[in-house]
Parts: sequence; C-alpha cells; structure tokens
Amino acid sequence: MKLGLVSDSLSHLSVEDVIKTAADLKLDSLEFATGNWSTAPHLDLDKLLSNPASRRDLQSRLSDNGLTLSALNANGNPLHPAETGRMHSACLHKTIELAALMGVENVITMSGLPGAPGDSFPNWIVTAWPPETQLILAHQWEVAESYWRSLAQVARDSGVRICIELHGQQLAYNLPTFRQLHDITGDVVGLNFDPSHIIWMGGDPLAFIRSAGSMIYHVHAKDTFIDSINRATATALDNRPMTMSRERSWSYVTLGYGQPESWWNQFCYALAHFADPGLTLSIEHEDMNLSRMEGVIKSVELLRRTAMVERSDYVLPAI
Repeated sequence: MKLGLVSDSLSHLSVEDVIKTAADLKLDSLEFATGNWSTAPHLDLDKLLSNPASRRDLQSRLSDNGLTLSALNANGNPLHPAETGRMHSACLHKTIELAALMGVENVITMSGLPGAPGDSFPNWIVTAWPPETQLILAHQWEVAESYWRSLAQVARDSGVRICIELHGQQLAYNLPTFRQLHDITGDVVGLNFDPSHIIWMGGDPLAFIRSAGSMIYHVHAKDTFIDSINRATATALDNRPMTMSRERSWSYVTLGYGQPESWWNQFCYALAHFADPGLTLSIEHEDMNLSRMEGVIKSVELLRRTAMVERSDYVLPAI
C-alpha cells in the first residue's frame, strides 16, 4: 500500500513546508484541498486552471521530492438548496477539470444533501418516522439523481474518478445510501473510505470493506475514540462542538488512540484482501488534543508497522 497525507492536516504550514515534511517522512503522495469546506491554504484553483506553468511547477516540486498527487479534494455540499450549493458545485467542476489537466485520477467530495421542497438549508433524514421523512427523502433523491447523472458524465468525459466520502449530514452516509448513489452514476463514482465516520455512526469498518470491496478507490486514515460513558447517555448523535472532547460521546483522534494497533493491522489487511492492495492511505489529522505534526508523525509510524509498506530509507523524525 501507499502512504499519503491530506495537506490540510498541516494547514498551518506553507505548501513548500508541507511538501518537505511529506518528503522527510518518505511518504508516497499528497492530497490537496481545492476549496469548499477547506480554505485551500496550499493551492490556488483558478491560477492552476489558467496557468500551465503553475501546474508544471507544482508537479515538478512534487516529483523532485519523490511525491505524487493521490487526489484533489473538493469536499462540500453541491446539493445545498441555497447559493452555497451552486458555489460548491462550481468548485467541484473546476476540480475535476484540474484533475484531468494534471493527470490526477481521484477527486474526493461528498454526495451533498438537499433540503425538503422549499427549504433554504439541508435536511438530514435518519429515521423512517414521522411519515413526512419519506416524502422528503423522495424529493432529495430526485434532486440527487439529476445532479449526479450529469456530474458522472463530466467525470467520465474527463477521465477522472469521483470518490465519495460518507459522512453525517449527507445524503450518502452509509453503504446502503452509497449503493443508491452508485446505481445512478456507475463505476466512475466510488468511495473515499474514511473508517472514522463509520465508527462514530456505530458501524464496523472491517465488515464495510468486505461488502464494498472494489468500490473503494481511495482511503482516509483517521481514527475515532468512543467515550462509552458519555455515549451511554448522549448516544452516537452528539451535536456538541468538537472542542468539547471531555463531554462528547466520540472524538476524532490520532491513529491508534481510538482503535488499537491490532485493529489497524486488520483494517489494512482487509483493504488489501477485499479491495485493492495498491490503495493510498491518506492520513487525515483532526485530533483536538495532539499537535498537527505530532499526530501526523505518530500516524505515519503506526501505518509503517501495519500497512504492509516498506521504505528502507525511512527514519522516524523526532517529535
């Protein structure tokens, strides 16, 4: 397997320092955010689209440091019923265009989430009752089908794969809802599999991998800690701010601080066996209690031991 890094994990660093850090860690790739929910601190999407020299410069800086681009990330809500949706969709289309120009295979995004008819904000339906939930869902999937049939064709024509990241507050948030989306789009749309989201929603990422198999195109390596005491009363649906990690039922953490290292051995083995042994594991650091650099280094160290990757010239840096 290949090891990569979501560049936003080190959003406080310049693009030069992110590339240098990835090279020092002997990673294989970087994943850059292009906009939407990210401030895109490392890429200027419009400049890269309009300026071939800028694209060549970025590719040269990466290749000179032994790195590739595993994906471009445009996570957002292109189905938002207000202006936000149009803005996020425009960024996603531009990101697909840039990926085609730069020979990047994967564009990561989320399914998006509409509202109910006439709503100004998205509406995440997670229960089958009261009866109006089914009317809202029927409307949302009509909106999604029209949008995603068109976007899938754009990706096909561009020679780019779209990798859906399953998440709460999205129309596709688990395997059944992703299959519903996949039925609309075909294989040009697969998964950017992030186990941390499945864990907090109460699922089993290992069982998920067995079922999803070859539909997994890219992976985010991120962990979740479940606070069983808090969860007993707050349940999995905890909408308090992530900064309230002492009170919340779950929190995103550095690899190994939620699931033990033996679990990550099983996770990587399952990906290699049921999905694709050549997948990129892109480390995403969102731990509120460890510094960005410490979390990234600890995650690299764990994956070196579990992900069946070997780099003989790798020396773990000091934290």
